[in-house]
This record gives sequence, structure tokens and C-alpha cells, in this order.
Amino acid sequence: MNKGIYIATSEANSGKSIVALGLMRMLLGKTAKVGYFRPIIDGEKGGKKDNHINTIISHFELDINPKEAFAYTRSEFISKRNQGKEGEIFDTIIEKYKALEEKNDFILVEGSDFSGEGSAIELDANILVAKNLGIPAIIVSSGVGKTLDEFVNGLHLAYDSFREKEVQVLAVIANKVQEENIELVREGVEKNLPKDVFVNVIPLIPSLKNPTIKEIAKAIDAKVIFGKEYINNQTSTFKVGAMQLRNYLTHLEQDCLIITPGDRADIILGALQANISTNYPSISGIVLTGGILPEEPIVKLIDGLQNIVPILTVNEGTFDVANKIGAVRSHMYAENKEKIITSLNTFDKYCDVDGLTEKFVTFKNNGITPRMFQYNLLKRAKTARKHIVLPEGNDDRIITAAARLIEMDIVDLTILGDLNKIEDTVKRLGLKFNFDKISIINPLDSKYFNDFVTTFYELRKNKGVTLEISEDLMTDVSYFGTMMVYKGLADGMVSGAAHTTQHTIKPALQFVKTKPGVSVVSSIFFMCLDDRVSVFGDCAINPNPTAEQLAEIAISSAESSINFGIEPKIAMLSYSSGSSGKGEDVDIVRRATEIVKEKRPDLKIEGPIQYDAAVDATIGKSKMPNSEVAGQANVLIFPDLNTGNNTYKAVQRETGALAIGPMLQGLNKPVNDLSRGCTIDDIFNTVILTAIQAQGL
Repeated sequence: MNKGIYIATSEANSGKSIVALGLMRMLLGKTAKVGYFRPIIDGEKGGKKDNHINTIISHFELDINPKEAFAYTRSEFISKRNQGKEGEIFDTIIEKYKALEEKNDFILVEGSDFSGEGSAIELDANILVAKNLGIPAIIVSSGVGKTLDEFVNGLHLAYDSFREKEVQVLAVIANKVQEENIELVREGVEKNLPKDVFVNVIPLIPSLKNPTIKEIAKAIDAKVIFGKEYINNQTSTFKVGAMQLRNYLTHLEQDCLIITPGDRADIILGALQANISTNYPSISGIVLTGGILPEEPIVKLIDGLQNIVPILTVNEGTFDVANKIGAVRSHMYAENKEKIITSLNTFDKYCDVDGLTEKFVTFKNNGITPRMFQYNLLKRAKTARKHIVLPEGNDDRIITAAARLIEMDIVDLTILGDLNKIEDTVKRLGLKFNFDKISIINPLDSKYFNDFVTTFYELRKNKGVTLEISEDLMTDVSYFGTMMVYKGLADGMVSGAAHTTQHTIKPALQFVKTKPGVSVVSSIFFMCLDDRVSVFGDCAINPNPTAEQLAEIAISSAESSINFGIEPKIAMLSYSSGSSGKGEDVDIVRRATEIVKEKRPDLKIEGPIQYDAAVDATIGKSKMPNSEVAGQANVLIFPDLNTGNNTYKAVQRETGALAIGPMLQGLNKPVNDLSRGCTIDDIFNTVILTAIQAQGL
């Protein structure tokens, strides 16, 4: 059984990182544990971690010691090879790889970077490593600076080199190709390769080659005097400030870097003002040359500004600094989240993920982990794009989460609120926010307002609602947002960051109503623990459910777990396990369990059962040895809201588990309630859940 894949290249600057990032996320969505290994790294100078290893481990939160993720530094490898110790080299590489293999279901191996030796020697070394590890390869090649023939022939030569050493090549990825040449390159590569070799083509993405301020500061040995929090700003180009300000401003471009002597206060202040002006493009930073700092009044003025772009100072002159900056080559690193997200989105867009998976993932999936679960959520949300309304446009967390959702291009969004105020919030928070990709509606000014008022009146007039009451209620963002869902203008709603649960769900109960055959609206949390995902219900809605209601909550929760890829094993929780307990509370749980068994004999369920017996295999076997649920329950139904709400929060805080939800069950259309203490991640994840619910699950 294949348990690994080797990412190889035949040249420097191939863009291997984009493939490594994309494959890692893909693999984490397919199997329980994925390891990452680099046989040879450039080196760990000054105690610094290898950039590739640090980026992958940090971004995906892999449980891997960086020291275990590589075998040799480049200098160590060359030294041993020159001593004729190739056998020792491969023995060590295999030993390190096998140690990771024992701890993981699959290993992503990334080859070396071609930054030292000749290409032919280093390519051969990578081929031999892949051969000795006994794993197939993916070859990545760059199209930069090559004719079509040169590119195609070089890629075919690399393929032949692997095949000569009997290393199976599953796929080739042509990277950094001009977008208009994608199909031309694909045809050229496919023409002379075997039909079973998978071919993907990724275009050149300009933003991925642009360095950040952090990289530039390191290259020119600059000191950051302002704006350290924005050190990862990405540059598009640089502009030397030597002319009069009125002329210089006309040359500014989006995300450009300003290079100017430190005594040019006019250029410095003019650039900063242009950055916050809606009439000029934003800049990425300023480099002050000549070792000159602005005068004290100017420094004081700058220090009082909000959201200052990075301002660097360097001793060298403007000409030398500009030459050095022009030569800076960008790299992927852990702190540059924007570039990582761009890489992941690009990989997903241009690579056939399912086709690649089919090619080399040949092992059986033995369960679902939190990382797999989150990956699958994103993938499923993207399969059938939905429109979600966020009523609380006055909340910073909502706007920040919306910016992230827009950037990742997962859902369509409508935010309720005042456009000017939202623009101010975006500016204050320093967010990248594409207003062209989002709808912002002020209910009072909306073209839908009168229709919504009339609709609500017709739906609720038999309950004593007048037109005046209807008009008043429709100014409430919860009612307006819910009406958008009811009328089909949005597929779902997420609210509650600034409103109570009752305020959020009351409109839905009034006119969205419950599904046929459902009498109880309930909630679940997906609790992402270290090694598994559990479903907790009901932790947000029903204070003291009856036995019948508890049974319905259990059935709804089981159906939700199935819809989200979790085979349900239901534990009906109580303070007693089995038949030992007495009293009204445990009797309700016992009766609820019987009802579920009557209505849904296909479901695996146990109750009453204590929490420890439900989730701990040893205790479960001891207390209930004949149970097919005890010790392995993954759907945990709490007897009341007090128990459920406190338990999920205790587990979340004490274990660091990610709690995704709450997700409401039973409504005709998805409306989900947030906690007022919710985080940006909570909002992001709940929107994803809502989008998937809206797909008809």
C-alpha cells in the first residue's frame, strides 16, 4: 500500500511550495494523520527553522517536531556524499521517513530546492531518495523564461530520468505558465507522456512572486521604525521619490513601495496621506535611505496616525537600495497568510484535486479527524455555492469574518447595515475587503422593505399583527434577514454575535417554521477534539426537553452527523449508566432512548449512559460490556440545556477543542445562532455550516 508521495523538481524557483501546500490540505481532508518530510534542507543558520518545514507545520498545525521532519542539511549531505557514504545517507533518510510513517497514515515528501549544486546532480539525488523510499513522484516544473519546446522537452527529460531509475511518476505539474498558454502547454506535455500520467497546468500568479516588506527589510538590512504589525504587507513594485510631491503622486500604484531619502518629509507625509485617501492607491510601505530620520515634529506626526504602513530606515543611498530591492526574490513563509491563502486557492482552482487523489491515495480512510472535517466542510460549501445573509453589520467580528469568506471565495454574502459605517470599519481594521463581491443592504432604504412588511403582515395578521407592527418589526435586522431567507433572496442566515438566541430565532419560528414531521428546533455543536469529531446536542435551545423532545433531538442530531460524514453512535447522557439509576431525570432519558429505538431501529444508541462510559473505551467496556456504543460514542445528547451548554464550554476551554456551531436543526431553511462571545473563527465556520445546510442536507 502506497503511503507517501514525493514532490520533485529539476530546477530552482519552480514554485514547489504551492503544490506542497495544496497537496497537504487535500491529504488532510482524506486521511486521519498526514506527515511532512524533507530529506534535505538548505540549513538551519543561526538556529532558524527551515522555512518550508516551518510554513507547513505552522499553517496546518501538524503534530510534528521540526527536527524529525528532515534528515540532512545540504552541507551535511554534500560532505557525506563526497566521503563516499551514500549508503549511510540513504539509511538515515529511510530511518527518519519510517519513523514518521509509523505515526501517520500518509507522508508528503518535498524534495530539495536546487539552490546549491548543479541541477543534474541534485535531480539525481532526489530521484535516488524517492527510489529508496519506495514512493511515487510528482514532478513540478516552471515555465518562466522558456520557450514552449524548451519547457516541454525539459519536463519530459525529468520524467525520463525518474522512469530510468524505476521511480513511478504519477503526475506532472507545469507551473508559472502564462494563462493564455495553459491549453497549449497541456497539449504539449501530454503528447509525449504516457496516458496514465496526470497533467495539470498552473498559471503564473503575479502576487506570489512579489516580496513582502519583511523579506525586503531582511534583504537590505533595514530597521523597522513604524508599522511592525503590517510587516507582511505585499509589494507590487517600488517607486523612488525624488521629484516634487505633486508630480510624484501621479506615479503611485496599488501596493507599491516608496523609496526616498529620510529628509524628504513632503514625500513621506504625502505618501501616508495618499494611503488613506480614497482617491489614491494604497501603498505597502516606505523605505527611508541615507541613514536619515525625519525631524522630531514629523516623527511625532507619524506616530499619532492610525494603521501606519511599515516605515524602514537603511544607511545606504537610494540608488543602491533600489538595486537591492529589485533583486529580492519572494519566498513562502508561515506568517504570510495572504500568500498562503492565494496559493491554496490557486491550487484548488487549477489542479484537479479529485483526479490527483484518485491517482495516489490508495489507502482506506479509518475515521474522520478535525482537520479532515474542516477540509471537507470547505470543499462541500464550494460544491454548490450559497448566499448567506449576516444581519449584524455593526459588529467588527462579522466584518472581519466576511472579509475572510470573500477572500476564500466560498459563499455569496449580504451584510445588513449602513454602507458608510461598514467602509469606516473596514478602514479602521485594516482589512482587505472587496466591496464588489458583497451586497450591503440598509433595511430602511431597501427596495424590498415594503414587500417584506406586507408579506409579514399577511403571514401574521391572524396573530394580531397590524401593518404598523409589521413595519416596526421589519426595521429589526433579525426580522429583515430572516425574511430574505423566507423570500429566497438568501439561502441562510447567521446572527447572534450581538443579539440573544431568542432574538435571532424568534422570526424563524414565526414564519420560516419547522420541517414537516419536526416539532422541535434544536442545536448541535461539532466538537473538534485532538483525535476525533463529536456531535454535542442540544447545547443552545431547549432548556428542559421532555422524553419525546429529547428523542427527536437525538434523531435530528444523528441525521445531521450522517449528513456531515460522521457515522452516528448515540449516547443519551445521564448521571447513571444502564438500569442502575432511579428518578425522574434518568427516567426521561431512558424513555427517550426507547422512543428512538422504536422510531429509528437502524440507529446505534445507548442510554442512559454517563459521559465517561460513553467516550472512554476502558470505562465503557467495564460498565456496559455488551454495548456497541459505550466507549465509542460520537453523538452525545445531553438531558437539558444547563448540562449541555456548560459541558461544551468546559470541554472547549479545558481541552482547546474547536467548537463549530451551534447549528440549528429542524427549520425549513437554515438560520443559525451565534454566541455573543463568538470568535471570528466561530462566525466563519458557522457560515460554512449554514451554506452546507442550504444545499438541502
